[in-house]
Amino acid sequence: MASSYSSIEETKRILDLLLGSFPGDEDSLPTQVRSRREHVTFKAHRDLPYFPIPLKETETTSALKALEAAAAAALGDLKAGKESTRLITIDHEKTTAFLFQAYLATVGGLGKLDPEVKKLLKDTDLLQAQSDPYRRMSANLYKTKRQGEYYHIHGSLEASTTLSMIGLEPFRPDLGTHEAISRTIETAVMRFTVEQLEEMNAANKQAGVPALKHEDFIKTPHGQVAAKLSPWAVSPLETSSPPSPLPNTGDSRPLSGIKVLELCRIIAGPTITRILGEYGATVLKITSPKLSDVPFFQVDGNMGKHAADLDLKTPEGREAFEKLLDEVDIVVDGYRPGAFDRLGYGPHALSERAAKRGKGIVYINENCFGYEGEWAHRAGWQQIADCVTGVAWEQGRFMGLSEPVVPPFPISDYGTGCMGAVAALIGLLHRTTRGGSWHGKVSLLQYDMLLFKVGLHTDEVQERLRTLMGPGFLALRHDNSVDQISGLALREMRQRFPEFFTREDLTDWWYADKYKADVRAVNPVAEIEGLEIGFQRASRPNGSDDPTWDFSSNGDIHRRVASGLPVS
Repeated sequence: MASSYSSIEETKRILDLLLGSFPGDEDSLPTQVRSRREHVTFKAHRDLPYFPIPLKETETTSALKALEAAAAAALGDLKAGKESTRLITIDHEKTTAFLFQAYLATVGGLGKLDPEVKKLLKDTDLLQAQSDPYRRMSANLYKTKRQGEYYHIHGSLEASTTLSMIGLEPFRPDLGTHEAISRTIETAVMRFTVEQLEEMNAANKQAGVPALKHEDFIKTPHGQVAAKLSPWAVSPLETSSPPSPLPNTGDSRPLSGIKVLELCRIIAGPTITRILGEYGATVLKITSPKLSDVPFFQVDGNMGKHAADLDLKTPEGREAFEKLLDEVDIVVDGYRPGAFDRLGYGPHALSERAAKRGKGIVYINENCFGYEGEWAHRAGWQQIADCVTGVAWEQGRFMGLSEPVVPPFPISDYGTGCMGAVAALIGLLHRTTRGGSWHGKVSLLQYDMLLFKVGLHTDEVQERLRTLMGPGFLALRHDNSVDQISGLALREMRQRFPEFFTREDLTDWWYADKYKADVRAVNPVAEIEGLEIGFQRASRPNGSDDPTWDFSSNGDIHRRVASGLPVS
C-alpha cells in the first residue's frame, strides 16, 4: 500500500515548530540562525522512517540538524568576514545513521555487539558494571509489587549500590543466562512498590525512576514544569567581556582554532563535542582515571578529539586543568548536577575567571532531568529519561503490549547531543558578536518532551514499521536488555534496508594510532556550501593523550578524504 506520509514534509513542519518554540528569545535562537530557514534543503533516498519506533526521531533530529547547520553557517560568515546565502543540505539517511552511530562504528572490523571487540578496547569498565552480565542488568526495567507498575533501576557504572539496595549480592557468577539474571533481579524488585523504590533510590543517590505513561508524567509537578520549557536555553553568564572574533586560521572550517574542553562520559555529552569537532574545533576530553566509562562508546564518541586523564581532586590535577582553562573557549559538562560547582569549576566560577582574562566562555550543561522542577537534582541516563517521560510506554504500545519497553538504540542521547551542539554554536555566535560569557542548558528529558510535542507517527506509518520488523522484534518484553533490543532491531534493519547499510558516504574510515587498528565512524550529517566539515583525527581511548592544547603529534591516517563544497 502506498503511503501518503513524507518524512521530508514532516521535517519541514517540525523545523517550523522549532522556530516558533522560542517566542521573543533572541538568546536561545537568534535571528542570524532563524533567517537561514529558506536556505535549508532536506533529502532522502527513502522518504519514510527506518527505526521501529512510534516517535518521529529522524524527522525531529533532521530539523535540529538544520538549526545546528544554520548556526555553523552564521559562524562561517563571521569568520569569512562577509554574509552569504550558503545552502544547507540535511540528508535523512545521514541523520538516521547519526542516531545510532555507536552501532555502526567498528574498530578492527568489530562492532559494539561483537564479543571479540573487547580485546581491542581499553578497559575503562573499572567496576565491571558493563562486562559482567549480572551487574549490567542492574540497569534495566522490571515489574514492581503492584501489577501494571514498572521501575527502571539503574546502577549507573557502579552496580553494587543498586543491587544491595534491593537485597542482592554484588556478584552472581552462578547465573549463566539472561533469563536467570532477569528472573533473579525482577523477583527482588517485585518485593517493593514504586513509592518504596523511589525512597530507596533517593536515600542511595541512585538513578532509577518509575516508568510513567506520558499522560501521567505531565501531571507530575516536574512534568508540569518541563511542559512549559523550550527545548534548550542559552543565557548570559556575564556581559563585561568584549566581543571575541573567531580565530583567523585561513581555512574553511567554521570552528578552527576554537578550544573545547569536554567533561563528559558515555554518549550525550561526548556527542555535543564530537559535533563541534566536525566543524573544526580542537576538542580535549578530560576524564578521571578513577571513574568508569563504557569502553566501546569511546570508539565512536572520541572521534576527532584528544583524550587525557586528570584527577581534579589533587593539586597536580587542578594545576594542569587550570592551565587548560586559561585558553578554553567552550566547556561542556555532562556530569551529575552540581558536580563541577562543588569542585569550583561550575559555569559561574568559570565565567568570572573568563571576565578577568577579558575573553568570555561558553559553558554547556547537559543532564537528564533539566534545570527546573523538583527532580532537577536527580542523576539519570537515556533509559531513565525515556522511562519517566513515557517514551518506553509508547514503545510498548507500538509493539502491541500493555507494558513499557525501552526503545532500541540510545537515540535520545544523540538527539540531546545535537541540541547541545546547537546551544554551543549559538553561545559562540553571541560571544563573537555581543561579547560576554554564555550558558547553554540541554537535557535528555527536554529532547523527549520535544518528541511528544511533535507527535507520534500515524497509525498507518506505525503499522508499516511493525510489519517490516517481524515477529521476533515484537516478541521482546520490558525486561529484555538494551543490547538485546538494539541487537535484534539492528539485525532486522540490516535485512530490510540493505541499501542503507551499504551506502559508502554514511561512514568514514581512519587508521587510529591509539587503537592500532582501523576505525569506522559515522560521517557528519550536515553539508554547508563553502564550509569544510569532517574530522581532523581518528578516535582514541580515554586517557590516551597529555592534558595539553598541543595536538601536533598525530599518527592517525585518513583512509577516505572528506570534501567541502565550494561557494558558487
